[in-house]
Amino acid sequence: MTVNPVTEQLEMEYPCQWLYKLIGADEISLRQAVLEVIDVDGVTIELSNTSSGGNYVSLNVEVRVCNDSERTGIYEALRTHRFVRMVL
Repeated sequence: MTVNPVTEQLEMEYPCQWLYKLIGADEISLRQAVLEVIDVDGVTIELSNTSSGGNYVSLNVEVRVCNDSERTGIYEALRTHRFVRMVL
Protein backbone atom coordinates (compact mmCIF):
# COMPACT_ATOMS: atom_id res chain seq x y z
CA MET A 1 0.00 0.00 0.00
CA THR A 2 1.48 3.37 -1.03
CA VAL A 3 0.31 6.97 -1.40
CA ASN A 4 0.67 8.56 -4.82
CA PRO A 5 2.14 12.05 -4.08
CA VAL A 6 0.66 13.54 -7.26
CA THR A 7 -2.95 12.53 -6.63
CA GLU A 8 -2.67 11.84 -2.87
CA GLN A 9 -4.67 8.65 -3.41
CA LEU A 10 -4.02 5.39 -1.67
CA GLU A 11 -2.69 2.77 -4.07
CA MET A 12 -3.58 -0.73 -2.95
CA GLU A 13 -2.39 -4.12 -4.13
CA TYR A 14 -5.26 -6.57 -4.45
CA PRO A 15 -6.23 -9.09 -3.28
CA CYS A 16 -5.54 -8.12 0.33
CA GLN A 17 -6.91 -8.49 3.85
CA TRP A 18 -9.05 -5.54 4.94
CA LEU A 19 -10.20 -4.66 8.46
CA TYR A 20 -13.53 -3.00 9.21
CA LYS A 21 -14.42 -1.89 12.73
CA LEU A 22 -18.15 -1.98 13.39
CA ILE A 23 -19.90 -0.20 16.23
CA GLY A 24 -23.43 -1.05 17.32
CA ALA A 25 -25.73 -1.75 20.24
CA ASP A 26 -24.90 -5.42 20.81
CA GLU A 27 -22.55 -8.13 19.62
CA ILE A 28 -25.20 -10.57 18.38
CA SER A 29 -26.84 -8.00 16.09
CA LEU A 30 -23.50 -6.86 14.71
CA ARG A 31 -22.47 -10.44 13.96
CA GLN A 32 -25.80 -10.96 12.19
CA ALA A 33 -25.17 -7.84 10.09
CA VAL A 34 -21.76 -9.16 9.05
CA LEU A 35 -23.20 -12.53 8.04
CA GLU A 36 -25.91 -10.80 5.98
CA VAL A 37 -23.38 -8.63 4.11
CA ILE A 38 -20.21 -10.73 3.79
CA ASP A 39 -19.80 -14.28 2.54
CA VAL A 40 -18.93 -16.34 5.62
CA ASP A 41 -15.88 -18.02 4.02
CA GLY A 42 -12.70 -16.23 5.00
CA VAL A 43 -14.18 -13.65 7.36
CA THR A 44 -12.79 -13.23 10.87
CA ILE A 45 -14.99 -11.56 13.48
CA GLU A 46 -13.62 -10.60 16.89
CA LEU A 47 -15.08 -8.60 19.75
CA SER A 48 -13.01 -5.44 20.04
CA ASN A 49 -14.48 -3.35 22.84
CA THR A 50 -17.54 -2.70 24.98
CA SER A 51 -18.39 0.79 26.23
CA SER A 52 -18.18 1.40 29.98
CA GLY A 53 -21.96 1.76 30.17
CA GLY A 54 -22.54 -1.29 28.01
CA ASN A 55 -24.50 0.72 25.43
CA TYR A 56 -22.13 0.02 22.53
CA VAL A 57 -19.84 -2.74 21.36
CA SER A 58 -17.31 -2.83 18.57
CA LEU A 59 -16.23 -5.74 16.41
CA ASN A 60 -13.16 -6.14 14.22
CA VAL A 61 -14.15 -7.76 10.93
CA GLU A 62 -11.33 -8.90 8.67
CA VAL A 63 -11.98 -10.15 5.17
CA ARG A 64 -10.04 -10.70 1.95
CA VAL A 65 -11.06 -8.26 -0.77
CA CYS A 66 -10.17 -8.64 -4.44
CA ASN A 67 -10.57 -5.05 -5.66
CA ASP A 68 -11.48 -1.50 -4.66
CA SER A 69 -15.08 -1.92 -5.75
CA GLU A 70 -15.56 -4.93 -3.49
CA ARG A 71 -13.87 -3.15 -0.55
CA THR A 72 -16.06 -0.05 -0.83
CA GLY A 73 -19.18 -2.10 -1.58
CA ILE A 74 -18.80 -4.03 1.67
CA TYR A 75 -18.20 -0.77 3.53
CA GLU A 76 -21.37 0.80 2.13
CA ALA A 77 -23.47 -2.30 2.82
CA LEU A 78 -22.25 -2.42 6.42
CA ARG A 79 -22.62 1.35 6.87
CA THR A 80 -26.28 1.28 5.86
CA HIS A 81 -27.22 -1.91 7.75
CA ARG A 82 -29.90 -1.36 10.40
CA PHE A 83 -27.80 -2.89 13.22
CA VAL A 84 -24.63 -0.94 12.49
CA ARG A 85 -24.19 2.51 14.01
CA MET A 86 -20.76 3.23 12.52
CA VAL A 87 -18.07 1.63 10.35
CA LEU A 88 -14.43 2.62 10.61
